[in-house]
Amino acid sequence: MTPEELLPQVYDELRQLAAAKLEREQQGDTLDATALGHEVWLKLAGGTIDWQDHTHFLRTAATAMRRILVDRARGKQTQKRSNSRVMVSLPELASPLLKHDVLAVDEALTRFAEIKPEHANLVEIRFYGGMTGDEAAAALGVSTATADRMWRYARAWLQVEMERE
Repeated sequence: MTPEELLPQVYDELRQLAAAKLEREQQGDTLDATALGHEVWLKLAGGTIDWQDHTHFLRTAATAMRRILVDRARGKQTQKRSNSRVMVSLPELASPLLKHDVLAVDEALTRFAEIKPEHANLVEIRFYGGMTGDEAAAALGVSTATADRMWRYARAWLQVEMERE
């Protein structure tokens, strides 16, 4: 399927994923759901990926969204030339009261991927891709029970890691 054929089918879904992700972001960001959805689409459409199925597309979109948000956070940090960091709320990963910056989450998730790559992939597709537990289990080709165990482990590991920061 060409990017031109795929866009009408996934545009609304990309925008909804972007809106859900941006709800967790720090207020005052100039990036809106439409702009983030467009950036993700441009990143995906510019590649030569042969989409296997809808789940493959969503997994790739989650990775693209993570990269875009991290790149924006790095750009803002550079522009401000200070130690201020862009914050993101992680209610699904840790206490709803905790706030962590986008770059710290990315660094922790990158470290986690070195030890538990499939667990880190689960976090990425649930947190950035907006997949439910059942959808993530199907995307990873594991049972829902296994995905739930992986999710609990990942949340605990990331919470401990983020508290060290």
